[in-house]
Amino acid sequence: MEFEIWWLLSIPIFFGLGWIAARIDIKQLLSESRSLPKGYFKGLNFLLNEQPDKAIDAFIEIVRLDPETADLHFALGNLFRRRGETERAIRMHQNLLLRPDLPAEQQMQAQYELGQDFLKAGLLDRAEEVFQKLTETPYSIQARRALLEIFQREKEWQQAIEAAEALQNSGTGNRNKQIAQFYCELAEDELVNRHPEKAIPLLETALATDRMSARATILYGDAQLAMGNTEEALNTWRRVEKQSISHTVLVAQRLMDGYQAVGRPQEGISLLKSYLAEAASIDLLEVVFQAVLKENGIEAANTLVHDELRRTPTLLGLDKLLEAQLLVVPPEIRQDLSFVRNLVQRYASKLSRYKCDHCGFEARQFYWQCPGCHQWETYPPRRTEELKISA
Repeated sequence: MEFEIWWLLSIPIFFGLGWIAARIDIKQLLSESRSLPKGYFKGLNFLLNEQPDKAIDAFIEIVRLDPETADLHFALGNLFRRRGETERAIRMHQNLLLRPDLPAEQQMQAQYELGQDFLKAGLLDRAEEVFQKLTETPYSIQARRALLEIFQREKEWQQAIEAAEALQNSGTGNRNKQIAQFYCELAEDELVNRHPEKAIPLLETALATDRMSARATILYGDAQLAMGNTEEALNTWRRVEKQSISHTVLVAQRLMDGYQAVGRPQEGISLLKSYLAEAASIDLLEVVFQAVLKENGIEAANTLVHDELRRTPTLLGLDKLLEAQLLVVPPEIRQDLSFVRNLVQRYASKLSRYKCDHCGFEARQFYWQCPGCHQWETYPPRRTEELKISA
């Protein structure tokens, strides 16, 4: 019983101690707030009310009256950079770096912010110089991320590989897909310059880095074809099916051309029809349609399109059906049917785009790297209408 009374008596004591502690904290908070310039609260109020211009004016006035306020310099610099006023942001952070009394931690922060200013302004050489100095500091990961962005913008793929590997080794996550893409970029440059023998080892490294890289496999086949090895190229391109059935559309025309070159077009048509049955695609249908039309005639091509449209009804498919119909209809109704097809094409063209899964950027052609957000492998190799149907 005594134990219970003791605890009951202790409750008001603990309550009193808590009240005293709260009073001390409030007094300290009030004391600290009185030491801040009035313009500081004014600027914060403008920011909260989404009036950045007035906030900047208020903060500039504080900096003018008290140049020692490093935190406000950082805040102002970031505000300038977000508004696109990179010259003012650069000056703000450079002024901070000129201060001999600035602590080492804030020196590094000022350098990092200055690098971001240069990056936003498009001064890539100067940004790279700043970030290179920060690679062995507590800002190492942020600096390496920025360097990776710079090397990609400059298309310095070997340096991008090294930066991505350094980031991966620092424990920031797996970047093998990205690294494989960089090797593909190097290989593609060699293919453009007609050096397929130099592209081969780069693509082997890409596939060793990411064995599921459809792009590396496609380019490997391109290199073999450029060296005159058509059969080897066909075998390589067929491996795309095992990596990603949806990406077979990107290699369909290569396969058909290859099978025609070695005198086995029907084998190519059968293969592409099997891809079409597994992964419906208007682009793949186009390749198969043209091949069937050439090898098997108008009636077979017409039947192919009819069957595919029944299986996957799309506006893009209807356009292909009308194209097939125009080949067989009597001349007296060809003009009317052509008019209908033109109307369908007008609407279908809006749906015949590729769409980035990351940022939603739409493009008429397929990209391995999105032109909008610069992410890799974010475009499904299917048109937007097909994506809506499968969703």
